[in-house]
Amino acid sequence: MLQKIRCAIYDRVSTELQVEKGLSLDTQKELLTEYALSHKYEIVDYYVDEGLTARKKLQNRKDFQRLLNDVQQDKIDLILVTKLDRWFRNVRDYHNTQAILEAHNCNWKTILEDYDTSTADGQLKINIMLAVAQNESDRTSERIKVVFEHKRRMGEHINGRINYGYMVVDKKPQKNPAHKDIVNDFFRVYFATFSKRKAINYILEHYENAPSPEAMDRFTKKEIYCGRRGSDLNYCEPYITPEQFDLIQKISASKTYHTSNERYIFSQLIKCPYCNATLTGFVKKHTCNDGTVTKYKRYRCSRKFNRHQEGICLTESKIEQYLIEYISAIIQNKVYEFRNTKKAKKRIDQTNTIRSEIERLNNIYIKGRISEVDYDRQYALLERRLEEEQNLQSESFADYKSLEKLFSGNWLDIYNKLDAEHKNAFWKKIIKEIIIDCDTHKICDIIFHPYTQGL
Repeated sequence: MLQKIRCAIYDRVSTELQVEKGLSLDTQKELLTEYALSHKYEIVDYYVDEGLTARKKLQNRKDFQRLLNDVQQDKIDLILVTKLDRWFRNVRDYHNTQAILEAHNCNWKTILEDYDTSTADGQLKINIMLAVAQNESDRTSERIKVVFEHKRRMGEHINGRINYGYMVVDKKPQKNPAHKDIVNDFFRVYFATFSKRKAINYILEHYENAPSPEAMDRFTKKEIYCGRRGSDLNYCEPYITPEQFDLIQKISASKTYHTSNERYIFSQLIKCPYCNATLTGFVKKHTCNDGTVTKYKRYRCSRKFNRHQEGICLTESKIEQYLIEYISAIIQNKVYEFRNTKKAKKRIDQTNTIRSEIERLNNIYIKGRISEVDYDRQYALLERRLEEEQNLQSESFADYKSLEKLFSGNWLDIYNKLDAEHKNAFWKKIIKEIIIDCDTHKICDIIFHPYTQGL
């Protein structure tokens, strides 16, 4: 008795094709199943990629990857598809995939077209048709880009669903009155706590028609909410300022997650002077001579165990005391420097010089002239210098005058009444980073947000 051919059915359709030509997944599946049964093939499995164009990268077509994995395990003898363009639309992907199929003695067949990979003429025909299909797809893509570019210049919404909080009126985005209060409240809570989780929970608790948590998470990621879209800085009416949006991105990039419910006052504000990683908080226990156990919070670099030998631990209470005692003096010193306009005018921008040093360090490391530990340390120092230089170029006299006014009143009385979570939010509004000296492991500088006045 002859062994049945083990057949896999690959089924793919893009949303546009389904709408225009009616070649839905169900239609393809029915045609392919009928063909397999009529030829007495054994159907191993169905592999379906829905809403994906054939020009998408193959690694983004999940069931296509699952299909290739089964081929490599020698589970499939034949792959059935309806048409060639359901399978591939460029020559490179075809040849890469064909090499895998041939290595495992797996063939493929289109049931609505006549292609034969077993002959030289058949392979030539496939290459020609794929080249034509790829050219057609490229030309279509170019036409779409021209249309989209025109829409961008006109400030029009391009395509797809508009972001929550907005609506399209005369092809242009405007704030949606039905959603406006929700988005405003979300950002109000976020900037009060600097916690997306708390902002999301607040909206879910106070609004019956609240959007999904996933939609609210996008509030902090889509630049439309600060009125920008790419190079168009005045795309629509914003909910937050561009400076606030950039602050959210920086905080999210340095976000650390704790394994306990402890709250740390300086979470995300201190970086390791050796590797530039964000220090994480932990609770240190100490047993006193009388047997009592005391707890205090500290910060350390999690990379010190596998990236660098030097360890650094900072006690939270000492950092807090330092800021309480010296922050007013630090700000007044900044104000004095800005008042000395002659000195400020003589200052030379060092940004390009520092970038050249980083490039030179990279070349030295690539050539193997320094160890990874030394490279990490020097790179972190240069990266910090570059950030400080960029901050110096962006900060203004008005920013520090605003800070000076903030710390001239009874701020400490109010601060002492806050819990750890709200103290953390207080410092995040003001401080961008607390700089630690490599040698002394003590605070050597404070980098303030240059746009504190706007928060």
